[in-house]
Amino acid sequence: MFKYLGKLISWKSKGAKDMLFRICLISALSSAVFTNDTSCVVLTEFVLKIARQQNLPPYPFLLALASSANIGSSATPIGNPQNLVIAIQSKISFFDFLLGITPAMLIGVLVNALILLCMYWKLLSAHCDPEDATAEVVAEEDVTSHRFSPATMSHVSPSGSQDLSSESGNAHRSPSVRGHSSLAETLRNRLPSAEIESDGSARNSNASKDMGNEVFSPTRERVESVNEHFCPPTKLFWGVKWNRRLWKICVYLVTSGMLVALLMGLSMSWTAITAALALAVLDFKDARPCLEKVSYSLLLFFCGMFITVEGFNETGIPSKLWELMEPYAKIDRAGGIAILALVILFLSNLASNVPTVLLLGGRVAASAAAISPADVKKAWLILAWASTVAGNLSLLGSAANLIVCEQARTSPLLGFNLTFWRHLKFGVPSTLIVTAIGLALIRS
Repeated sequence: MFKYLGKLISWKSKGAKDMLFRICLISALSSAVFTNDTSCVVLTEFVLKIARQQNLPPYPFLLALASSANIGSSATPIGNPQNLVIAIQSKISFFDFLLGITPAMLIGVLVNALILLCMYWKLLSAHCDPEDATAEVVAEEDVTSHRFSPATMSHVSPSGSQDLSSESGNAHRSPSVRGHSSLAETLRNRLPSAEIESDGSARNSNASKDMGNEVFSPTRERVESVNEHFCPPTKLFWGVKWNRRLWKICVYLVTSGMLVALLMGLSMSWTAITAALALAVLDFKDARPCLEKVSYSLLLFFCGMFITVEGFNETGIPSKLWELMEPYAKIDRAGGIAILALVILFLSNLASNVPTVLLLGGRVAASAAAISPADVKKAWLILAWASTVAGNLSLLGSAANLIVCEQARTSPLLGFNLTFWRHLKFGVPSTLIVTAIGLALIRS
């Protein structure tokens, strides 16, 4: 996946501005399908490497990643948590939700990219002397071969992560099972590559030239010795190649099938669970590492959030505050929509966007129903758009921003500190402009 992304961003690239624009599009589209937080976790270090490779400051690219991820996630109910809450409470189908917000999302991403280009045009146009920062330039091979381990969110090298995962997985198995599992991992992770990595790779490479191009390495010797009992080496390697290709095709089919099922209006919860189980069976490995990737503290946090919001509603304070604002926040006029959007922006940055949606959702829908039943859907979509784009206002506005900031700061070799004020300088104008344009494009 990262190899494809690297090729897509750098393919016929016309420079830093072109790459920034591509990062905006890739981040937005991937966030609509895989949620904004996931896209930011996966792409942050990749973007850092691209910036270092071009010998450019990384913060315009990091801002592009975080802000575009938030905007892109507004297009679908599975793009972010607050959209999922809105889709469930409003009973809006996946297709209707997508159709209602996609125009605003696409124009919003383009406008956001233009704002970034205008603010950092000179910076992106500057050509640094390569001799001044050769230590920070990242080779293209390092970018396209970037691999990420979402289980630990660590930044160890690919070989190190494989060794660690292999040791932890083999600790609970018998010697024979460990050998067979190690073989499977070796075939999956190492054989498709052009070279077999080992401590003595250079020495083995020289030996292969002198001995009739026969490659001897600890990894290859172990594979061949184990597989003498199963099948000839030639058949084994051809089988692995085609099995890997078939495995990739099945992953694409399962993912595409999940999206088709969502567009057909099937239950989002059961569709996601079915796709996850299908992928787990397709992977056909111990499910423990997958279950360890689940953030149970985050699940408890969301459960507690629903309980806390419900308790706050019982106090009557939200109802009193809404009674004061409702006459000025009618969605049948432009001024009312603007006031409602400003209230959502403020509350989303003060109390986070999910509690804002839980507090205002039913009240905004009831207010719209009093005007016209046809406006209820539009009210929900306005809430979804404003609460999502509000995450770009400040660094603390969304989890996606914090993920990008923390991932960039803790990167051992490519570390960069994205400060609160640097984000705010871009976030305020971008959020206000993109929100206003999107509100005019939302379809009921």
